[in-house]
Amino acid sequence: MTGPIADLSVLLKSLTPVLHDGIVAFCAVDGRHGEVALDAIATFRESEGMTVVLDEGIAVARGLTPLFRAAWITLTVHSDLNAVGLTAAVSTALAKAGISCNVIAAVHHDHLFVPVDRAEDAMHALRALSDPERTVV
Repeated sequence: MTGPIADLSVLLKSLTPVLHDGIVAFCAVDGRHGEVALDAIATFRESEGMTVVLDEGIAVARGLTPLFRAAWITLTVHSDLNAVGLTAAVSTALAKAGISCNVIAAVHHDHLFVPVDRAEDAMHALRALSDPERTVV
């Protein structure tokens, strides 16, 4: 197993995006829904409350309101958390395609959450970004 990659050119050539099945929902929760964190893909605590990212079906079953419905894409390259430019390159490519994106960087991979109806467009833009024939990052 190789370690994390920090070199941007290697990262871009090795993105290998994977589109997960299903729809995930970004939801805001309060103290009454704290147990939902056990089902979460990700959580983030802000001064206004907790954000949870979880399967939309679980969110609805728990009585939560999806505030953003997303497709989940994982960049399977093992990116170094100290790498410079990966998020900028990915978000720029998606922005050029008119696709909004929420990024969560974890220890091993970066995870992108894009509007459900733009998932395939996002995959196309990401594959083009990792194309060695590209001329612009």
